[in-house]
Amino acid sequence: MILLVLLASVLILVVTVYQYDEQTKDYNIQRFERKEAIAKKTIELELTNKTTYAVKTENLPKIFQNRIYEISSINKLNITIYDLEGKMLKTSFGNAFEKIDNTPLTDFIVTELAQNSNHRIFKNKQIDGTGYQTSYSYITDPKFKRIGILELQFTQDNSEIEHELKEFIYRLSLVYALMFLVAISLAYFLSSYITRSIKTISDKMQQTRLNERNEKIILNKASSEIEVLVAAYNNMIDQLEESAAKLARSEREQAWREMAKQVAHEIKNPLTPMRLSVQSFERKFNPEDENIKEKLAEYSQTLIQQIDVMSSIASAFSDFAKMPTQKKEEIEVISVVKLALDIFNEKSIKYLPENKELFAFLDKTQLIRIVTNLVKNAIQATENEENPLIQVEVLEHQNKIKIVVSDNGKGISNDVKDLIFEPKFTTKSSGMGLGLAMIKNIIEAYDGKISFTSTEGEGTVFTVTLPKK
Repeated sequence: MILLVLLASVLILVVTVYQYDEQTKDYNIQRFERKEAIAKKTIELELTNKTTYAVKTENLPKIFQNRIYEISSINKLNITIYDLEGKMLKTSFGNAFEKIDNTPLTDFIVTELAQNSNHRIFKNKQIDGTGYQTSYSYITDPKFKRIGILELQFTQDNSEIEHELKEFIYRLSLVYALMFLVAISLAYFLSSYITRSIKTISDKMQQTRLNERNEKIILNKASSEIEVLVAAYNNMIDQLEESAAKLARSEREQAWREMAKQVAHEIKNPLTPMRLSVQSFERKFNPEDENIKEKLAEYSQTLIQQIDVMSSIASAFSDFAKMPTQKKEEIEVISVVKLALDIFNEKSIKYLPENKELFAFLDKTQLIRIVTNLVKNAIQATENEENPLIQVEVLEHQNKIKIVVSDNGKGISNDVKDLIFEPKFTTKSSGMGLGLAMIKNIIEAYDGKISFTSTEGEGTVFTVTLPKK
């Protein structure tokens, strides 16, 4: 509405100015033509009835010696008489005490006048806001013989018309300014009334969550269209809650199924060698064998090892299922990371702390767990490298702790990069694929981030960012 009012105001202003300009030009031309007709008629009468001189070119200055000033004054025109070659003979410009410009007509005007079928040339020009209309035509004797060229010039001062135009535009602007203010007020109140209900719906939509209980919209006063929209939204909420419940139930069932399959798979791995060991011991058991004690010890050791594997599997799944406790205490990060690296004997590990000391509020045990897991993965990635290199960097960046673990191992292929933090996913022949998933949970519990970059065949860089507080 505001835009339409503004556009209409501008268009009307442009059209008004254009119309005034065109009317002024037409009025000045018509006015000049009337004055021109009267002046030419007066000159014809002078040549026909009033002069006592022979009507010839050389007598024109004598015929109009004083009369030219009278005709000029009555018609408010500047009159100049030339001979047929364009030489000035008499003019109404100035008086006896003023110097007169005797500049002849240009050859172009003389030639153009001779070639014009109407024997008349009209010129219109504007100088410093003042308009000039000039016409050139032939002066003829009573027998219609050309004896001279008549130049009539009308000076039109448009200042009064322009003043009227400015006053009109000023008044028009006041009217449209008032209309513009009224339009703004109407637009504001109308839009507020129309969009109040839509704003309520918009706010509710922004608060809609799949895993939360969403409130329905209740409006006391609304148009029929808004009521239809509200009804559709409330219906969507009902369907959303129903779908969310089904989805949650389906996800829980799927998670339990996947976890059960993973646990069953991992437990079967140690059960197979245990079964084979028992069967072998049963076949070969001989109480009279002199090495029976050594064999019994070997058999027991095999069973104990497999039982330990099953115990570690149970612990790993238990740890993964538990969200890490957000225990925060002030620790010196540089020394804690060094402590985590001391358990590794590999000479390929290089520790590169940026600071001598760096304090942060974190859990010492979980920080060691993060570093240990990343370094262990790096060691496994560089097993087949001739000159393995693992670098662990600790630095402070924007009031946060950064731990960077890089290696020159085999890298991670593009096909599996999106799965690297998924539970159960592993590229190794052994292990349950829960390590990175667990440390990701630990890091995110502290509002931190873990990311990586990797090039297949060149190496991998893991970056852990943790807040200091």
